[in-house]
Amino acid sequence: MNREELHTILFDQQKDFQEERPTINREMAKKAIELISLDMPIVITGVRRCGKSFLLKIIKNELSLKEKEYFYVNFNDDRLVKFSLEDFQKIIDFLNEQGYKEKCVLFIDEIQEANGWEKWIDRIKGKYKIFITGSNSRLLSSEIATILTGRSISLSLTPLNFKEFLQANNILLENWKLDLKEQAIIRKQLDSFIEQGGIPKRITTGQNIIIKELYEDILYKDIIRRFGRLDKQIKEIAIFFFSNPSSLISLRTISKIVQLKNIATVKSIVEAFEGSFLFFFINKFDYSVKTQIQNPRKVYCIDNGFLVNMGFRLSEDKGKLLENLAAIELKRRGKEIFYYSEKYECDFLIREGNKIKEIIQVTYELNDKNKEREVRGLIEALNKFKLREGVILTYGQEDSFEERGKKIKVLPVWKWLLN
Repeated sequence: MNREELHTILFDQQKDFQEERPTINREMAKKAIELISLDMPIVITGVRRCGKSFLLKIIKNELSLKEKEYFYVNFNDDRLVKFSLEDFQKIIDFLNEQGYKEKCVLFIDEIQEANGWEKWIDRIKGKYKIFITGSNSRLLSSEIATILTGRSISLSLTPLNFKEFLQANNILLENWKLDLKEQAIIRKQLDSFIEQGGIPKRITTGQNIIIKELYEDILYKDIIRRFGRLDKQIKEIAIFFFSNPSSLISLRTISKIVQLKNIATVKSIVEAFEGSFLFFFINKFDYSVKTQIQNPRKVYCIDNGFLVNMGFRLSEDKGKLLENLAAIELKRRGKEIFYYSEKYECDFLIREGNKIKEIIQVTYELNDKNKEREVRGLIEALNKFKLREGVILTYGQEDSFEERGKKIKVLPVWKWLLN
């Protein structure tokens, strides 16, 4: 494209990037900044509209970067529709002519829109500090990270966590451990968080229509466009997942439900949903990877707002919403998680290296009807992995007791989320 035209667009983008101020801080910014010294491109992955672009602005602010110490380009700008392979050099020319500092930080948004971006990143990665985001129907953000495997660092951004949700709603957390009034406010906010989820624009606008529009975006742009005439089956799979979080699913089961006989196609659709970060799956724990793959997986959604707005009567099943919330948080914390199922069942095993280090059971309320079931599943898992202590997460109960030689800590989920 025309050199002067491109340089004018780049100049405009710098002003827009500098002027817009993020209103919600993200904890991921600190982790991303810590990785800059490794001198590798950092790829920010995550579901659409979870805040990847705003994260770049937060990183810029946290680094206190001044003009000419950073450069921003958004390849999703419709004015760059004619951008070609030869135009990458014009970007470097712009940096040189405008007096940008050596080793300045490059923030590159929606990189998949530029053909040939992989070679360009390979060529410049030693000269600049680089942050990359991107996801759309042409290339999911998971695929961008895959293309750069071994040559980049990938960070997965989820929607707002509970701390960030409270911050967005101007709830202070200075004395929450001691201040009973603050705790009462936090518990009330938890009710909203369980049902609204953490999509930033949904929180700032208060409009559920944001969730529905986002779902349509992901469905049609990221999934359906890839498979042609399978709209009906794809929608049915999505609704089934939304309505059954934490449930065991297998490709064969899904195939029967949506009446799609080709298992390979079902597998591709499920993988596309996973690649869009809308859903994620956990395996049954087994020391054999082959056995793990052969067993059904548990499905979870990346944000509770989707479950409540798109799932069938799911707002009534508070236990499933609470378990989904716990699964998201464990994923956000970078934990390697599995479910346990032998004689009894347990929701989450957390593995570090080759060992199970933590075991968690989730139930909305621990009562006379379900206590034996929840505890025996936890204890069976504790015995198998030779652990002394387990955790049961509930909506609001807190307790500690001994059972069959094991210590059981009962924690309200809001405290666990804040810790």
